[in-house]
Amino acid sequence: MPKPFTSIVLVLTLLMMIPLALLAKQRVIKGRSPRASLVWDMDNQDKVKTQKANAMFADGRGMRLPPEGTVARDDVVGNPGLTEGMVDGVWVEAFPVPVDEALLTRGRERFEIYCAVCHGYSGEGDGMINKRANSLMEGTWVPPTNLVSDAVVARPVGHLYNTIRRGIRNMPPYAAQIPVDDRWAIVSYVRALQLSRGAATVSDLSAEDRVALGAAAE
Repeated sequence: MPKPFTSIVLVLTLLMMIPLALLAKQRVIKGRSPRASLVWDMDNQDKVKTQKANAMFADGRGMRLPPEGTVARDDVVGNPGLTEGMVDGVWVEAFPVPVDEALLTRGRERFEIYCAVCHGYSGEGDGMINKRANSLMEGTWVPPTNLVSDAVVARPVGHLYNTIRRGIRNMPPYAAQIPVDDRWAIVSYVRALQLSRGAATVSDLSAEDRVALGAAAE
């Protein structure tokens, strides 16, 4: 093979490797600019971004409200006691779902994820965020509510449900993060925490109940 031809092949081969090297570099480097893209229309599609105008609509707003009557998929319709915690403007006093071990277990799990960081695992308002805020002593922190206090115990379950759904005072709403069934599960667990504070001792039980309790323990 002639020497000039060999040199040309070598140069062309090296030139062909440059794009591959650039692509490999783009996969590993970190920077503020977007990485190189081979298919532009997949990464840069036309769309209306948040708070942007859109001349297609009469009011010029790109962000549109959902049509009247729209409900989210799997939402319950026609049962305000279940979805809103109240009927005809009155908080529901009884749970609109069966309260069993499965619901309490689910409630404890969800409570420890969403609520315990502020209210604490015991519900007494001694969560890690509260402890951290108190340690900073900035004077602007509002302590979380003690969920086992007499004031909260006296509230109907519908009120507790609505607090999760819509928030209360400094507590934000959790409707977007916690679905309807899980809200009731959390309320059931909060009620269990409250009841645990006033649990009866064995001496408070009747003779028949003590006998039954002993038999169950055996």
